[in-house]
Amino acid sequence: MMDNMLQKITDFIKKETVLTIATALAVASAFWVHPGPQYVGYIDWRVLGILLSLMLIVAGFQSNGLFDAIGSRLLAKTKNTAQLMLVLVFLCFFSSMFITNDVALLTFVPFACTILQKCHQERLIVTTFVLQTLAANLGSMLTPVGNPQNLYLYSISGAGLGEFIGWMAPYTLVSGVLLLLVVFVLSAGKRRISLETGALLQTSGAAGRKKNGIYLALFVLSLLSVARVLPWELMLAVVLIVLIFTDRAVFLQVDYCLLFTFISFFIFIGNMGNIEAVRSVLQSLVAGRELAVGIGASQIISNVPATLLLADFTHDLKNLTIGVNLGGLGTLIASMASLISYKIYAHNYNKTKWHYLLWFTVANVLFLAVLVLVYVFIS
Repeated sequence: MMDNMLQKITDFIKKETVLTIATALAVASAFWVHPGPQYVGYIDWRVLGILLSLMLIVAGFQSNGLFDAIGSRLLAKTKNTAQLMLVLVFLCFFSSMFITNDVALLTFVPFACTILQKCHQERLIVTTFVLQTLAANLGSMLTPVGNPQNLYLYSISGAGLGEFIGWMAPYTLVSGVLLLLVVFVLSAGKRRISLETGALLQTSGAAGRKKNGIYLALFVLSLLSVARVLPWELMLAVVLIVLIFTDRAVFLQVDYCLLFTFISFFIFIGNMGNIEAVRSVLQSLVAGRELAVGIGASQIISNVPATLLLADFTHDLKNLTIGVNLGGLGTLIASMASLISYKIYAHNYNKTKWHYLLWFTVANVLFLAVLVLVYVFIS
């Protein structure tokens, strides 16, 4: 029994490594700054409330097969491998702007795997998976709801929606053009394909369409809250009440560990900010180097933890936003969303996972280098 419990604990730590580290840091920091009422003030409840509502809404769309149905309809008219890759890659690019990069990959990478196998184009799986991962991370840069770090930075920056999008628009535009060029180069020898997508279409019926209508209305409410038009407390209350009465099962599909990871980092960072020596060191390290430090820290601890760690120690949140978003490129852990594609590939093609890692790293480093040059040019 003890062995079984130890195995469960080990499995949890492996699965939720970032949460485990964040919790350990929060507990360790409590020895220097003892728990008290100030801990509640450390936590950005607005970010957590909006993040929870978005996760519930996107999980509802996913469970109703909405994203698969959209993908299948877009693929219905594809005639060759170039068109096929364009659809699969840009599904991730555009959808990640609204449903987050990790949800885009969780939805469309397995979808791409099935499609490529059905039309006998498994030779394109490495290329497609790598480009889908790049597309999801790059597309999600544009909007406050594209990824968790953007939601947090948008919340604390005080920037308007248009201003925030303006920060990232040049990099998103260049990324889209680069992805387009890469797809056309890699699929230059177009092969005709015969693709039957009928079996993949989700026929949710009247009940499913009604649920999707409810989720769409809730999604609009959440976007109004992100844009600070609607109080987040009111929006969250409406989302919770509506889903309790219409779709309680969706509460079991949310990644609550992400919320607890945020809480643990908020506590750790709040405590570090109250230790004058640590605060001074971090401020001197980050100030004036937001882009470089954001990119570098993301390569080691991933861009969401890097954001939470660094944001309190700089006033230049624009350059930090650019840094941690570009920092999602590079190593496999630079963006935790990238692990989704890797795990799916390794599960299906374990013997060639190093081939995937090679191409993933080369592509990420090249895209990162180009976008850093864009930053230098703009600056």
